[in-house]
Amino acid sequence: GEIVARLPEDDENEDEDAEGITRVALVGRPNVGKSTLTNRLLGEERMIVDSTPGTTRDAIDARLRVGDREYILIDTAGLRRKKKIDRGTSEGFSVVRTLKAMDRCHVAICLIDATVGVTDQDARVVGVAAEKGRALVLAVNKWDALEKDHKTAQQFRAQLELKLPFAAFAPVLFLSGLTGQRVHKLMDLVDEVRAAHLHRVPTAELNRWLELCVQRHQPPVVHGRRLKMYYATQARVAPPTVVVSCNDPEAVHFSYERYMQNQLREAFPLTGTPIRLHFRGKPDRHEEE
Repeated sequence: GEIVARLPEDDENEDEDAEGITRVALVGRPNVGKSTLTNRLLGEERMIVDSTPGTTRDAIDARLRVGDREYILIDTAGLRRKKKIDRGTSEGFSVVRTLKAMDRCHVAICLIDATVGVTDQDARVVGVAAEKGRALVLAVNKWDALEKDHKTAQQFRAQLELKLPFAAFAPVLFLSGLTGQRVHKLMDLVDEVRAAHLHRVPTAELNRWLELCVQRHQPPVVHGRRLKMYYATQARVAPPTVVVSCNDPEAVHFSYERYMQNQLREAFPLTGTPIRLHFRGKPDRHEEE
């Protein structure tokens, strides 16, 4: 259909994907502990650092091996060097550099400082990752430095839900780059969200899902006309993108779209990946009924 032709091209680099190597970017605001965590990951796994420059002249990527799995950590040079804060920038971290890393990664690990809580700057970084359609892991760093009781993790999760509602699909890991606490679980989560990012739902299953979706919650009547959903197909992966054929794409309210997204997540293994829904118009053959 024409909407499939108009969907943005997959920006996946096919050669690197053919190698099956997941590209990972560690992103987050200044002093969140990116360097410490990078060094912990690279140090623990006796890293071979590739001296192949990435797209930016001084961005050096590193290959990380964990058991029999391999990853590319993007722009580790930028992370491993304690960057001097530019006097002219209020944010003190290169926004351009973060955006470039996000452009090149499959999975973004967004670091949040447990001792500070979720800031507006965190929300911006996470928002960009979700907007760009990247698979996402929220890593709450410096967990060792926090005074904790049995409710601390639950309270922090509530704060994440409140401040980052657009990233509710992302798994959360409380860790410490400094002590290594739970760092070993990080790459397992990366694998999980990358698998979700590449997940393809067979068309027959997708249409069974659509039928159930409509049965559970009828689409609304708009201007005296009931919105009808006809069929669904998955147009692409990374992120999973579903095209739904209906009688009036304009009548799909964002709350109904959100309901459909939630239903998709309940039905299929899509933890950690954004989902795109596109609605395509198809004439209603039974308009007179």
